[in-house]
Amino acid sequence: MSADSGGRGPYERHAAAIEAETDRLAEAARNAGPDAPVPTCPGWTMTKLVKHVGIIQRWAEHIVRERVQRRISPREVPVTLPGDADGYPDWLAAGARTLAATLRAAEPGDAVWTWAPGGNARFWARRMLHEAAVHRADAEIAHGGEPRFDADVATDGVDELLANLAGAPGVLERLAALDDAGRTLHLHATDAEGGEWMITLSSEGFTWTHGHGKGDVAVRGAAGDLLLLVYGRLAPAGGRFEIFGDRDLLTRWLEATPI
Repeated sequence: MSADSGGRGPYERHAAAIEAETDRLAEAARNAGPDAPVPTCPGWTMTKLVKHVGIIQRWAEHIVRERVQRRISPREVPVTLPGDADGYPDWLAAGARTLAATLRAAEPGDAVWTWAPGGNARFWARRMLHEAAVHRADAEIAHGGEPRFDADVATDGVDELLANLAGAPGVLERLAALDDAGRTLHLHATDAEGGEWMITLSSEGFTWTHGHGKGDVAVRGAAGDLLLLVYGRLAPAGGRFEIFGDRDLLTRWLEATPI
């Protein structure tokens, strides 16, 4: 599922996938229970995870529905929370359906505020898909599961993260401070055509392109595992990846890029 550069097809698929991923998250939350800890989000319970995703989705829905043109905080959007902890999964799923309906009622190019490059409804459809997908993985891991991703969704998730990182001043400052200008990382998805990324660090942060190349460090793995790696949900060690070259460079990159 590549990024939508025009037309409604990929945009509609993003909207549908938001509902599907959120339903999976809600089901994992029901199975785990409201007080279950979420190891990949230290200090969070399942209820806090579900509450976070539900509020962010309602925030995005408000931005698209009202065609908001300025930065607003999620706290500025009125939200009615469930009366008890057991009600959160259904509340989450209902919010995703409303978000998807609002996205479908909009045009992909409708101008709205976005916190990273984009400035349109298309940004929010893509962003909310990957928000739901990564947090669905959090919920499944918390319940002892092993998350699985469609390879196209996972590769688009890596693309989207790199694009957003490139517009995040805090991340660029942390990367610039590493003093690794000119060094390169190569990510290679073993199960997805076109799933290769070359990342080049610079004095201003980094640049990236699709393609094969020899990096100072190279990481090979399934697309879904690479998505969880760059989001800090999987550690490089543990047998899920083949890593060649400077592992310390990979560690520094991962430590500098939380968003």
